[in-house]
Amino acid sequence: MKSNSVKKSVFTVILTLSTASVYFAQQKKDTISRETDIEAVVLTGVADIAKDRKTPVAVSTIKEAQIVERLGNQEFPEILATTPSIYATKGGGGFGDGRMNVRGFDTNNTAVMINGVPVNDMEGGTVYWSNWAGLSDVTSALQVQRGLGSSKLAIASVGGTINVITRAADKKEEKNVSVTVGNNGYLKSMFSYNTGKNAKGWAASFLMSRTAGAMYIDGSDFEGYNYYMALGYQPNKTHDFQFTFTGAPQWHMQNYQSSIATYIKYGNGVDEPNRRYNSNWGYLNGEKMSQSVNYYSKPVMSLNWDWTMSEKSKLSSVLYASWGRGGGTGVLGSINGKNINALPKTADGLIRFDDIYNWNQGVNVADFGAVNKTPGIATRTNGLVRRAHVNSHDWYGFLTNFQHKINQEWNFSVGLDGRYYYGYHPGVITDFWGNREYRENLNMNQQPYYSVTQAYNAAPSANPFAKAIKDKSQIASRNYDGEVMWLGTFGQVEYSNDIISAFVQGSVSEQWFQRIDNWIVDGVTKQQGQVVNTKTGFKDLLGFNVKGGLNYNLDSKNNVFVNAGYYSKQPNNYAVYPNNSQVLNPRLTNEKIASVEAGYGFRSSAFRANVNLYYTTWKDRFTRVSGINIPVTGNGTAINAYANLLGVQEVHMGAEFEGTLKVTDYLDFNGMFSIGDWKYKNNPIGELFDNNNNPLTDVPNATQNQVTLALDGVKVSDAAQTTAALGFTLKPVKPLSIFSTWRYNDNLYGVFNIDNNFIIKPDGTVPNNAKRGALKMPSYNLFDAGLSYAFDLGNAQKLILTGNVYNVFDTVYISDGKSSTHIKDLSDFTATPTQTAQQQYDAYQANLKTWKGIDQNNTVYFGSGRTWAATVSYRF
Repeated sequence: MKSNSVKKSVFTVILTLSTASVYFAQQKKDTISRETDIEAVVLTGVADIAKDRKTPVAVSTIKEAQIVERLGNQEFPEILATTPSIYATKGGGGFGDGRMNVRGFDTNNTAVMINGVPVNDMEGGTVYWSNWAGLSDVTSALQVQRGLGSSKLAIASVGGTINVITRAADKKEEKNVSVTVGNNGYLKSMFSYNTGKNAKGWAASFLMSRTAGAMYIDGSDFEGYNYYMALGYQPNKTHDFQFTFTGAPQWHMQNYQSSIATYIKYGNGVDEPNRRYNSNWGYLNGEKMSQSVNYYSKPVMSLNWDWTMSEKSKLSSVLYASWGRGGGTGVLGSINGKNINALPKTADGLIRFDDIYNWNQGVNVADFGAVNKTPGIATRTNGLVRRAHVNSHDWYGFLTNFQHKINQEWNFSVGLDGRYYYGYHPGVITDFWGNREYRENLNMNQQPYYSVTQAYNAAPSANPFAKAIKDKSQIASRNYDGEVMWLGTFGQVEYSNDIISAFVQGSVSEQWFQRIDNWIVDGVTKQQGQVVNTKTGFKDLLGFNVKGGLNYNLDSKNNVFVNAGYYSKQPNNYAVYPNNSQVLNPRLTNEKIASVEAGYGFRSSAFRANVNLYYTTWKDRFTRVSGINIPVTGNGTAINAYANLLGVQEVHMGAEFEGTLKVTDYLDFNGMFSIGDWKYKNNPIGELFDNNNNPLTDVPNATQNQVTLALDGVKVSDAAQTTAALGFTLKPVKPLSIFSTWRYNDNLYGVFNIDNNFIIKPDGTVPNNAKRGALKMPSYNLFDAGLSYAFDLGNAQKLILTGNVYNVFDTVYISDGKSSTHIKDLSDFTATPTQTAQQQYDAYQANLKTWKGIDQNNTVYFGSGRTWAATVSYRF
């Protein structure tokens, strides 16, 4: 977060270029082309990689050359934006804040695997791409299996499975260096070296990179590093060992969604939004300051062993460990009852951190209200400090897979999958903003409060094995842990010949959850009317899956396939112990997923295409909805509440097309089209609680604290249900590659706010807002373009220039809809003693402001405008 970050990066690049006799990338014969079989780059046998015209699943593969050529300064998930049924955006626009959905499912329900090892967080199932920002540097291939996929593990592959295959240690000897520059001061320098395999079977690979600058939005400064070390040893043809250690420590400023009206206010004030606007930042003593900074380091270590036991048998195993360290910042406290986002801002919409600092010290800030009565002392209700919620963990696991070939057509495999995870979730103060202490009052063991005086830097430690918690006496805001254990077994039987391939596989897993609250008084504190303990004790849940598929090659060009499966999936830790409490969910049940899919493929020398149809149901999904304003019977007031939704069901169905056409040796086209129909199917029950976890019983249309919510038919939000792309690659001369892609996204629905307007009345009446469901966002088109040119300098030396421009025409579009405020009609108003419904409607219309046909009160993220990146690579 220092102002000289970019200067430091420039110095690093100059020093590297002037002292290193190294080069970037690989010899042409070793570069993985689009036609190369992905099996050639698989690091270990535990990775379940789909094979063309054999594995009966919907699959798309992106090779290393395409990632290097086209990713530039985009987010890693964005390389998948031209894949059917995948919606990828930059999210809030901060470094590493990109997100993606597969067939309408986010990464909580899409399995992400690196070399066959699952990396979804074991507590919540999430994948934070900022933790994996360096993957683009070391990825040899990226395969997306949509649907249940071919993985034998009992993993969260409801939407699909993303397999990231990293480079192996035994690549040909090479030395690499590259420099990438981009918009907003983006600067990346990268160095790598592969020794190649020597006569004794040893090989090593090393990579280091640094990236710094800012993203498209304002207040998005960042700095990140990536390191990758691999050591391979193949003493003979029987054994192959691969050791890897990689991490990507980073910090970056973040962004929250704002209303369209706010974006326009800080734009031209009429109809042009300021897409760069970020409400989270400002200046403190002349330095950039953000209330929201994410910082994290998640090194991952693995040891892979492939043992070819005989011509028919092979054992593949991996031991792995991960040590996540870091968290995200936010703000504690208020000033005269106002949180930081409600305080007056500058004319440009920036947070006035200097004035916050002064008010905390007792200075009279006129438009902040009354002067601070306790200068220098912050509490939960007086004064502001910046805290970080730490989300660190220790994760250890093993995976082993035995494969045996019975004969030329039959084979089977069996294996074990074990994991242990301990998550640390304390809070710490990262900036006192002029205060000298913060008084914490939520620790029941230290009442009425204790003083926190130490501030921690919101940046990852240089030590990848740093302690998750440093000083327990300085914890603020919260202090709980989560413990998860997992043991699974899996098996598969496969039949395959030149015409037919079929498989049946299944897995069974046991998962144990425990929550540890370090701030309650053991055996005394009550939550939801129950006496609770510091440790809940483990709750175990049994899950399983079974799936099978068949592929039939009609001839050398045509094939068809079908697959089907059923999952009984354990819910995540936050569903087992909901409401951030020690009380076990009394209605805990596994989620049930059933899916069926059919596909057709065509292959010729000039044209390749795949068509897929799918249908997936997801039942008994646990969902917690917060921030609901519920009117309470009697006094007419509203209570801020949350609801636990029971029996939620979704149905996702759709069709997909993906194809490539080689017109000549100099020109080829690629395209895709996908259309989905993703919606809720039933009207679930919602259990209402206030923010103190007490059931709300005095609520209109409620039985006890339960209400029926009108969700049947409501569209699933947060991902475009219709996507299309068309691109070309032109090579007029051998060293030159020119490429461009058009993308189209439609049927993107905003997040709908479940509130009292979704409650079905006792007589069965469904409120208008529920009938309208999720709000459809405007569709949009994007164009990207780029080129690459390789100068042959002789003696196997090459200088490669690559450039990309994204959103060439600077299209203004909404990438993420975060609310669903519909434009009202006359039926939304009822007559009052002073106004008719028509008069109310007319007054509403007079004040209504829209943008592209939607209410400006909707909160959104706008997509980035025109951005660019250029890379210089030197090879010899």
